[in-house]
Amino acid sequence: MESVERALQILDAVGAAGGPVPLAQLAERTGLYKSTLLRIAASLERFGYLVRQADGCFRLGPTLWTLGALYRQHFDIEETVRPELRRLVEATQETASFYVREGDLRVCLFRQNSPRAMRHHLEEGIRFPLGKGASGRVLSAFSAPAPTEAEAAIVQQGHYCSLGERDPHVAAIAVPVFDREDRLRGALAVSGLITRFDEKSRRAALRALREGAARLRASLPLESR
Repeated sequence: MESVERALQILDAVGAAGGPVPLAQLAERTGLYKSTLLRIAASLERFGYLVRQADGCFRLGPTLWTLGALYRQHFDIEETVRPELRRLVEATQETASFYVREGDLRVCLFRQNSPRAMRHHLEEGIRFPLGKGASGRVLSAFSAPAPTEAEAAIVQQGHYCSLGERDPHVAAIAVPVFDREDRLRGALAVSGLITRFDEKSRRAALRALREGAARLRASLPLESR
């Protein structure tokens, strides 16, 4: 079990880096000895979870892409959600995303990054805790069997706006997405740099989000029971 946890720790560290990671930096991020890293990384390379480049840096391997594609297929909603994300980006010029809940985490299932050079950049598959950020708060509130007072307030207003909660440079606003059978399917969000995504921009984004959530409610394929 310890070896499995270390392997997952290495994958998390490489994924969080957002690009190739040198061995010394990987050791610093994981707290593992370089010899241990090299031994576990060799096994991960054999199965395609890691790739070691010619310069010695590590990056994520193609097996993870395959597994990610299989994970997304489970939801059967990609063709419905992606057009809404594009509409949101066109309307707001900020990054749009769709999150689902997985236990105590939220997973960015789909995203459309802002076309602007300075933007909040997201990667599909990235995981964040539920307790911080607009999407996490919405997913937590609308799926809670016994909402707290704070969660009940989010449910009542029908959205949540976060200002620097997870990242001090990012503001985001999110709404829940339900299907025709009133089942929560995820959270639809728009996020941008806090210095640019001001109150006026957030109000406009909220209108676009609510319109997108309404279209998704009418068009999402129903889950099999």
